[in-house]
Amino acid sequence: MTTLQSVVRRRRALAAAAAVSAGLLVLSACDKPTPLATVTVGTASVHSEATCGGEGETLKTTDLAKCLKNKDIESIKVDPDDTVRFGVDPDIADEGWTILMNGQPLTDSSTKTYRTVPGSVFFNAQYGASGDSTLVTIKEGEQNVTGLWSFKLEKDS
Repeated sequence: MTTLQSVVRRRRALAAAAAVSAGLLVLSACDKPTPLATVTVGTASVHSEATCGGEGETLKTTDLAKCLKNKDIESIKVDPDDTVRFGVDPDIADEGWTILMNGQPLTDSSTKTYRTVPGSVFFNAQYGASGDSTLVTIKEGEQNVTGLWSFKLEKDS
């Protein structure tokens, strides 16, 4: 009977070891999500993982141009009288981040996790806006760009 019990114990130990190994294998295949950026207007908000980068590696200039042309992005309605709030994960803030409007810097670099901009800015020709929608991008990195998070702001008047 002792031999039968030891065989059963070995089988259980092997099954447990196999289950643990399989679980570790599955977890190692998962990619860590990139940090999030959020745009809030009134009570509505949208958030997104990085459109490009966001994993700490410097992006090439050619990749930046492609990313800024990406059309598959989150959108939110903005009344020009509202305040637009931008929030970023601390990982983004630590690297410094800038708000771009149609690819051009709208703000100076910041290491805060939160910024506000009047909604009217995004539809004002003086700031490079044209039409009823504007591409707004959060650029991570002061010297080297390591990530971009893009959003489409649509005029709601």
